Formats: sequence, C-alpha cells, structure tokens
Amino acid sequence: MSMKKISIAHFQKNILQWYKLYGRHDLPWRPPSLKLRRDGTLDPYKVLISEVMLQQTQVDRVREKFISFITKFPTLQVLAVSSTQDLLVEWKGLGYNRRALNLRACAQKIIKDHGGVVPQDLEALKKLPGFGPYTASAVMAFAFDKPVVVLDTNIRRIFIHFFFADQEKIHDNQLTGLIEKSIWKKSPRIWYGALMDYGSGAFKKISNPNAKSAHYVKQSKFEGSPRYVRAKILAQILEYGPHKNSQIKSFMKTDPHLLHYQKNKLLQEILNGLEADGFLQYTNNEWRVVNN
Repeated sequence: MSMKKISIAHFQKNILQWYKLYGRHDLPWRPPSLKLRRDGTLDPYKVLISEVMLQQTQVDRVREKFISFITKFPTLQVLAVSSTQDLLVEWKGLGYNRRALNLRACAQKIIKDHGGVVPQDLEALKKLPGFGPYTASAVMAFAFDKPVVVLDTNIRRIFIHFFFADQEKIHDNQLTGLIEKSIWKKSPRIWYGALMDYGSGAFKKISNPNAKSAHYVKQSKFEGSPRYVRAKILAQILEYGPHKNSQIKSFMKTDPHLLHYQKNKLLQEILNGLEADGFLQYTNNEWRVVNN
C-alpha cells in the first residue's frame, strides 16, 4: 500500500497547530460555550442536539438555530412532550425535517430505557432513532471525551489527502485503523473538533479528496426533488394552517419547481408520504400538521 511518508505525531502536530490558529472556537456547542462538568463531560443532551442538527447541514446554519432550539426545549423531558407543530416551527431552516421527529423520539427512548440519562455506551447510542455509527461515535467523543473512531466526510477527506493521495476507490475500512491510531488521547474531544474544522476549512482551494473514496456519491439537486416538494408543502401548512388539496395545488403554482407535482398521482404520493412519516394528517377534507 502506497502512502505519503508522514508520521502520526507529525500529522497530529499539523492538525492541532492549524486548529489553534484557525479553528472555530466560538461554536455554542463546544467549550468554552458549554462548561465542562466535574467529571470532564459536556452536557450530553446539548451535544446530542448539535450532532443531529449538523447531519447534512452547514455549521453556520446550525449556529443560528442551536441556541434558539435549546431555549425552547431545554431538557430531554421538555423535548419528549413537545408538539409536532412547535418542534417543526423551531426546526425551520435546518432541512431534513425527519431529524426533528427523530430527536423527540430519542428523548422519549432515553427517558424510557435509560432513566432520562444519555447513555455513555456506543451500542446503546446506535439504537437511538435516527442515529448511525457516526452520530453515536460523535456523541461519545464530544460529550464524554472518549477515544472512539469518528468518521465523517470532513475526516475522510483529511485522511485520504495525507495518507492515500495517490490511490483511488479508498474504502472506509482502510481509514479506520489510522483514525484510531491518530487520536490525541489527551482530549479526543479537542482532537475531533480540530479535525472537523481542518476538513471543512483547509481544503477550499484544492480538489475534494473525497472524490477518491469508494463511498463518494455526488449530491443530487435539491430544488425540484420530492424532498423539496415535501419541505415546501409542510412549510406552507405550518405557516398558514390546514389546506385542502385544491389550496395546495393553488399554492404550488407560485413555484416553478412545484408545477410538475400538481398532477393528482404525484401530489397524492407526496401527501401520503408526509402522512406515513408522521408530519401530516388528513381530517375533514384538509391536510393539517399532526396534533400530538
């Protein structure tokens, strides 16, 4: 296997020096914005919220919404009993509305299965609604400072750039061992924060190394996609209240990206999907936000 000649120690030094100079030290879900507890942990609830928000959403957008969301839903207990209407209104602007419902389901499961305490166990975290290996590992690293392997798109591009620059079709299992060896044991929390910032900030003038990953998929266009239509219809009903089918069609005429979906079959598929996913319900010949 051909790799660049760089030691783990030198790699760590490069990343940490860059982070000291250019890192995003003012993010509200990181120290010193969140105070460390006596046991060295952060508030795992707030870390959990930030990590779900950051799934496929830009940091600057999350920065704007995080404090507002935490103010509205300050604890797991408050989030667990929140209404769909309140939850989605607060989530507006973050995209992927399913994540908001998953967060509420997470809160309910943590209260039911873990006594209202976010578990310090990787496998238990993976079982939370909407959680995958990355989000579970990120909560372990950032909330509890545990030296677990965390792999996302920013971290992937760093390791490909430094260690696999002359290769193609690189699998994640080729990266995980290096990621584990490179963890700065003094503080995995600081180390992964440094990696995240380096991966998002230090590659702006070079080609994306992630294109060499075997897992690389070019993101499809959002405008005009079924997800775009779902988001627009849901936002309309959240803001203006229940809509009949005819009212939805009338509203869709105002956006050229929605025109194609006015066809009865396509529109019904979208509305049925929103109903099946727990966003809308159809009562008295009107579509309205689920009342719970």
